[in-house]
Amino acid sequence: MDDYTQDSVTPLPANINPDEVRRAIGALEADYAAKGIALSGRIIHVTHYLPIVSTLESRAAPSAVLSPPKTPDRTSPLASPAALPADSNSPAAIRWSLRPRRGHTAMNSGIRSLSSSHEQVMVGWTGDIEAGSQKETIPTDSLSAEEKAALDTEIAAFKPELESAGKAITYAPVWLEDQVAHGHYEGYCKKTLWPLFHYLLWQDVATEQTGGEEDWKAYLAANEAFAHKVAEVYRPGDLIWIHDYHLLLVPRLIRNAIPDAYIGLFVHTPFPSSEVFRCLPRRKDVLDGMLGANLVCFQTYSYGRHFSSSCIRVCGYESASGGVDVAGHVVSVTHCPVGIDAERVEQEIASPGILPKVQSLRDLYQGKKIIVARDKLDVVKGVLQKLSAFEKLLEDYPEWRGNVVLIQVTSPALSESPKLERQVSELVAHINGEYGSLDFIPVHHYHQTIQKDEFYALLAVADLALITPLRDGMNTTSLEFVLSQNKTKKSPLVLSEFMGISRTMGKALQVNPYNLGGVAATINQGLTMSEGEKAHRQDELYEIVKRHTSHTWAAVLVRELLIKIGGQMAAHHTPFLDQALLLEKYNKAGKRLLLFDYDGTLTPIVRVPSMALPSEDTLEALTRLSEDPKNLVYIISGRDGGFLDANLGHLKKVGFSAEHGCFVRPPGGTGWTSLSESLDMSWMSEVKEVFEYYTERTTGSFIELKKSSVTWHYRSADPDWGLFQCKQCLDLLETNLAPKRPIEVLVGKKNLEVRPIAINKGEIVKRILYQNPDAEFVFCAGDDKTDEDMFRALLFQAGTTPIKMEAPVSVTGIKASAEGATSAPVELALPRDAVFSTTVGTSSKKTLAGWHVTSPSEVVEAMLTLVKQ
Repeated sequence: MDDYTQDSVTPLPANINPDEVRRAIGALEADYAAKGIALSGRIIHVTHYLPIVSTLESRAAPSAVLSPPKTPDRTSPLASPAALPADSNSPAAIRWSLRPRRGHTAMNSGIRSLSSSHEQVMVGWTGDIEAGSQKETIPTDSLSAEEKAALDTEIAAFKPELESAGKAITYAPVWLEDQVAHGHYEGYCKKTLWPLFHYLLWQDVATEQTGGEEDWKAYLAANEAFAHKVAEVYRPGDLIWIHDYHLLLVPRLIRNAIPDAYIGLFVHTPFPSSEVFRCLPRRKDVLDGMLGANLVCFQTYSYGRHFSSSCIRVCGYESASGGVDVAGHVVSVTHCPVGIDAERVEQEIASPGILPKVQSLRDLYQGKKIIVARDKLDVVKGVLQKLSAFEKLLEDYPEWRGNVVLIQVTSPALSESPKLERQVSELVAHINGEYGSLDFIPVHHYHQTIQKDEFYALLAVADLALITPLRDGMNTTSLEFVLSQNKTKKSPLVLSEFMGISRTMGKALQVNPYNLGGVAATINQGLTMSEGEKAHRQDELYEIVKRHTSHTWAAVLVRELLIKIGGQMAAHHTPFLDQALLLEKYNKAGKRLLLFDYDGTLTPIVRVPSMALPSEDTLEALTRLSEDPKNLVYIISGRDGGFLDANLGHLKKVGFSAEHGCFVRPPGGTGWTSLSESLDMSWMSEVKEVFEYYTERTTGSFIELKKSSVTWHYRSADPDWGLFQCKQCLDLLETNLAPKRPIEVLVGKKNLEVRPIAINKGEIVKRILYQNPDAEFVFCAGDDKTDEDMFRALLFQAGTTPIKMEAPVSVTGIKASAEGATSAPVELALPRDAVFSTTVGTSSKKTLAGWHVTSPSEVVEAMLTLVKQ
């Protein structure tokens, strides 16, 4: 996307020192403790599944049972309880064994590293439940309550061998019915979100359509189950980190259940551009779910920009410095790449069993250059394109025929694609048939999950690593290759430029995987590279991999969330409207003033302003309030009189102010009084000319010409270009026109308005108060910057003496004397605690109002409560 707007993603420094990050965390926590900000010292991590495989040893498994996809696992059990009778559901007869689950190694090692400073809880799905010695899966609904309770207890006490010394990690299982688990993971995650996030638009080799409504229901149900579990284990002051695309609705669900929770969301996959993301049928639901977090973090800066752009373009939210403004609440957006546990990987590479395998591979491929590649057999990994590029190498550089081999390992994906597997096999056979011979095979394809020592041996012996997915977020193979090569050949690394990790691996040879000739040329460059250049590139890559580890990543996530918490705590928090107190003060008052903005307060903001029509509930509330003789009801709007007459003019007992205070009509009145009649309005033609200039250059924008103000709207324009043009126009008006004319320029929601300097909504509020000094209750509601003038007019100095009010400008200076008004100060009967200035937005919204509600419907609901008591 074009960068016209303020930066909506917080950048991180290029060189991150992990020790400095840990010290910063300690300093932040100590500072918050001194300020009385309660932190529990505990972190809750919410992941798709727990790093544990559970086997019910006391039951034999039936065959051919449908179950969620089995996660590959080769690890031996850590514990095998002694045999007990298996013919009873009594606690003594139930036997579970647990062992570590393979996968998500980088994330899990990062989480474990935080145990040195924080107690932690991992919330995740149980995964497949196995039974019997054959480890066959059994349906979840076949487990008794006693068996589930026994497993909960076993999991809570589980201690993996890899867990470092430090504070405890407690595991909290989420139970999902098999149908929900299937629809959530195999359905919505793999059929809808995974292809979309990797730019496939569901034109996958396995399926060519998005997951249906049933899959969405399963996705929602699973996310609700995770949120419910978090609410169960939550303690005030916990930090909550939610991981990956399986759980994008969880932040909002937790926010609804625990409004003050500190929530971070890390998305491990790529995030597509807004033009791709908007193809998702449930796009707004997903974005709103993610925006329940305080902080959303991605692998790269560009993924964060794509997310912010999607929020602005799809949901209509505003861009803010370092994040997205959601009705006044800023959700921060940042990025931090995941690394690997470099120290552990180097220890494994140095294990005694690796060297013999390295030597065997050297002997097997003696005299040949070895290219190594390992990928899941998934269309996004670009295996077909990689094989085609290797064929292009042999075609364009015939000197490599018989002198180079490609060892391609494709581990089975959880969602198998027979069509892709057939295509890969056919292409391998074609290349070997075209360029191979009786004593030479150019492509060695192994469709299997290889052992870790075999994998490290392959990386160590390679003359070049070829890692070229079509889209990918974090790829651990590239990082492990760099570590494996540090004490061997220092061979070059070829990376796809469409990987998240490629942004930090600047010294790798980066390619466009779709450009087969370009990839072939880069392979040739790598194979012929000088030893000096290899060493130079390897040294820089090695330093990056050693510095940006999974431990650093995990610490940065904690630090960034703590920084966000500090900013929020420093901000003013407006309490939610206390309806009981409102009702009490309303009933006590002999005379009441009820003052409302219109757009965004009584009706939601809409893209086409003319479509913002009052609902039946809104009309009922206004009618019944205005019929009470104790009430004086005004609508104080930026709309012109024509719109207010057309849609609300039948409410004869309601007073109106139009065009931000330029015109006023009291309840029961028949005509509008202009408060700007005596003002110099010649500036309007000049402003209109400026707005016309920007309208011509901003598709979708238009000018609204009122009797005493001019407004330029850009709600239907491209969000980024519209905001950029708004800033340019604002700068022009404030620099060249406002200093010379009696005008002020107001920035509203997707609009720019110019009006007379002495007229605003605050002046109308003062006028109404001045003319009704016997009022004992005021309710005033608004939602945007122009309504802050109203709230400012209702700010009175603390004290016990009656409030004295000078005559406002709208009474003394703009033909108010014609209405018989006096200009002497008046004493108000209004108690200070009977003023309910209320903004529509979040509690963290910057406002002068004393209270807040979250939506226009809540304003109407509060008013109906008053009249229906």
